[in-house]
Amino acid sequence: MTPHRLLLSAAIPALMALSAAPASAETLKVVASFTVLADVVREVGGEHVKVTSLVGPNGDPHEFEPSPADAKNLKAAQVTFVSGEGLEGWMDRLITASGYKGKPVTVSEGINTRTMEEDGEKITDPHVWNSPVNVKVWVANIEKALSSADPSDAAAFKANAEKYTRTLDELNAYAHAKFDKVADNRRKVLTSHDAFGYFGREYNVSFLAPLGLSTESEASAADVAKLIEQIKGEHVKAYFFENSNDPRLVKQVAKATGAEPGGELYVESLSDTKGPAPTYEKMFKYNVDQLAAAMAKSS
Repeated sequence: MTPHRLLLSAAIPALMALSAAPASAETLKVVASFTVLADVVREVGGEHVKVTSLVGPNGDPHEFEPSPADAKNLKAAQVTFVSGEGLEGWMDRLITASGYKGKPVTVSEGINTRTMEEDGEKITDPHVWNSPVNVKVWVANIEKALSSADPSDAAAFKANAEKYTRTLDELNAYAHAKFDKVADNRRKVLTSHDAFGYFGREYNVSFLAPLGLSTESEASAADVAKLIEQIKGEHVKAYFFENSNDPRLVKQVAKATGAEPGGELYVESLSDTKGPAPTYEKMFKYNVDQLAAAMAKSS
């Protein structure tokens, strides 16, 4: 056999292996409605998914206006995840506009939701992720959906889900360690809108806000006056604004009450990679640290 033919015969198995590689290393195209959910999907999917978030970093999922690029990404998705509970009011319109044929997976199914009154109506609070206990339900639903779409990688999804669930247990323990030692009458803060209900329920923290569940709602003058009186009456010492919405109203209320600025919270959107909250894990810890520091200062 000539050297040339010898080299060629040796190269054939390598070429065959290369041509076979894409089939086994194919990644699922996944779309998630907003950054917090996209990050959790990445944790469960690992190297087997390519996740696109429709709402970008520091974006408001309530007031999101989808673009033609979002429609294109959605149409190409093999699996789509939404949080649900009324958060993504724009999703049905986007599905129609994009021609997407699938059915989004609602990751909040199975969570013990809370309801509250807004404009005389009972509404389900959609901000479930502000308790890591709830995110464990997300993880289970994400693992199930990814395994169904890609059974050959089910073992990897299961291992990733179990690992991330342990991280969520650690985050929950971290928050309890910070707040359980704070006196009940100090666990009160003013925020831009009512997005911390699940956090408050889990860690016994009272959040007062001039706006309701959605940043699209508007606070009346009477509501703001009532909130100012409540803050004064309950001696709320700290206020926070949020990365994804306008801080002017909360600053106005704070000025009228004498509440001191505690900083910025990441409520329904991650920061970009340079910010303090580029992942859910970092976001949650950052919020806990900010809130605990403000409570300590006011004691």
